[in-house]
Amino acid sequence: MKALIFAAGRGERMRPLSDATPKPLLAAGGRRLIEWQLAALARAGVREAVINTAHLPDAFPAALGDGGRYGLRLVYSREGDTAADALETLGGIVHALPLLGEAPFLAVAADIVTDYDYGRLQRIAQDIAAGAADAHLVLVDNPPFHPRGDMALAHGRIARDGARLTYASIGVFAPHLFADLPAVRAKLFPWLYTHAAAGRVSGEHYRGRWANVGTPEELAQLDRKLRAA
Repeated sequence: MKALIFAAGRGERMRPLSDATPKPLLAAGGRRLIEWQLAALARAGVREAVINTAHLPDAFPAALGDGGRYGLRLVYSREGDTAADALETLGGIVHALPLLGEAPFLAVAADIVTDYDYGRLQRIAQDIAAGAADAHLVLVDNPPFHPRGDMALAHGRIARDGARLTYASIGVFAPHLFADLPAVRAKLFPWLYTHAAAGRVSGEHYRGRWANVGTPEELAQLDRKLRAA
């Protein structure tokens, strides 16, 4: 299973830190944010990751290289030269599709830190390849900055109605979902809800550590927590 790591945006709420350094390359707990993801992917048996870039794109290969020191092969899906060129989540997937191959792939945000075991998703990717679903989403309890949540779970499937949870920016997707879409700026949601309504998107509720870092204050708080752990 390959992975796509979303890293193209500016990170507006992280400014001014993200003006000169891409948000995923900011550090917490002695590692760059994206390095927490790279380590977790390598532990899960992922051997190739695609990183999409736009804001300060040259900073990523300069900092991360070819991924060898992380036990990964890294390739870069460059969407442009500035944050304005970023294609958002749906457009970013479509643009990177030629690099992701024909098997279901894992897609994660570069700016989350979690102890979720991505190895659990290898079996789910196999189920998706066998036709059991078209996608699988990991949901978490609603964080303070997003109290209303995104979506619900009903009998292991994503639903619009019910007790709402927050999308953890962790998902597995079948490439055929995106095969006929143009690589233009577009978000994964609400587009994916059409497939969810057809019962084709499974999901799970993860209750372990998960942090989405949005502001300099949240970054400093996460740094303190990770160093104390």
